[in-house]
Amino acid sequence: MYKVVVPGDFISEAASRAGEGTYVEDGKVYAMRYGIVDERGGIKVVPLSGKYVPAEGDVVIGRIAEISFPFWIVDIASPYEARLHMSEFADTRDEKIEFGSMSRFLDLDELIVAKVTNVDAVMRVDLALKEDFNLRSGGRLIEIPHTKVPRVIGRSGSMVKMLKEKCNCFIFIAKNGRIWVRGREDNMNLATEAILKIASESHTSGLTDRVADFLDSLKREKGRR
Repeated sequence: MYKVVVPGDFISEAASRAGEGTYVEDGKVYAMRYGIVDERGGIKVVPLSGKYVPAEGDVVIGRIAEISFPFWIVDIASPYEARLHMSEFADTRDEKIEFGSMSRFLDLDELIVAKVTNVDAVMRVDLALKEDFNLRSGGRLIEIPHTKVPRVIGRSGSMVKMLKEKCNCFIFIAKNGRIWVRGREDNMNLATEAILKIASESHTSGLTDRVADFLDSLKREKGRR
């Protein structure tokens, strides 16, 4: 069960495990912000609202927003834009990118899966392409608040595993709240409805079972048509 806390709520006496979104007072752990308690590993409070702030190692889905040689400027659903250097693009290994030709490799509004490789003190964000993902082969982008991502994944991946099985779709969840779904149109519709339901009810308990029942009822209804 997920526990929702507000600033000042007592969480635990395990002060040594206190992490992001908490503070320690008199050897006890308290919430620093409104959110959901996550006790996997350390103890942290995941906010229920707020903008995505990139961190090194995050895997994100980005949208090409601008081309400024030698970088692609990438919208990563954050107040901070990211940049992808042309040397990080896999196709450049055998072909040199000249000034004015970058759009042949990645054009405006194209989607990419990338890893955050560096975030400096003034929030310049550098990316590297994840070569094992191809978003050009069809699919659908779903966007939710990044704070709801842990709920779509579920404990030990339980929620997303159930979604993949019941919706018969490929589902990739990025840290910045963008989710790529690929499958038959009707199956993508199922997955979209379920993911949006999870995002809107993320603060409630028993959500995995409820979403499973929701998907089963949608499939029964579709079968009766």
